[in-house]
Amino acid sequence: MRTPMQDVAPQDYRDAMACLGAAVSIVTTDGGAGRAGFTASAICSVTDDPPTLLVCINRASSAYASVTRNKVVCVNVLSARHEPLSRLFGGKVPAEERFAAAAWSTLETGAPVLADCAAAFDCRISDIVNVGTHDVLFCRVVAVQKTGCTGNLIYFGRAYHTVGVTDLAETGPESALGRS
Repeated sequence: MRTPMQDVAPQDYRDAMACLGAAVSIVTTDGGAGRAGFTASAICSVTDDPPTLLVCINRASSAYASVTRNKVVCVNVLSARHEPLSRLFGGKVPAEERFAAAAWSTLETGAPVLADCAAAFDCRISDIVNVGTHDVLFCRVVAVQKTGCTGNLIYFGRAYHTVGVTDLAETGPESALGRS
């Protein structure tokens, strides 16, 4: 039996987190430490003044060294059509193959921007905090690109789902929250 001060078991934590839906993004970097990218759902807004995002990265990730040395990232928010690309960037595929599967450009930092992503947040990493197996990156947004917010990709219940503005417009936000 656990006491109130003991940590929650990792599997119990993962099972509970499966109940928390999250937007799916591909986080990319490029610079002196090389081009890399990974699929992430642990991203959120910190503040709009100055515009800052929080991005979590596992230190065992193949992209970790490039991300932390380049000190720039682009958070590419995915649409439903990007599910195969999300799986590619989340697997054990070499970086060259990952990037060859889509069209990319750049904004301010030189980090790759997915040409048809829903939105892109081009950032400079301003601070890094070590927590357990991950680093929490505080990323100052220096440029944005928005192409559309319909049919965005989310991860919920250990599976991909789609949610879009039309879902909310047709039925109201209360109904759309319960759908996949």
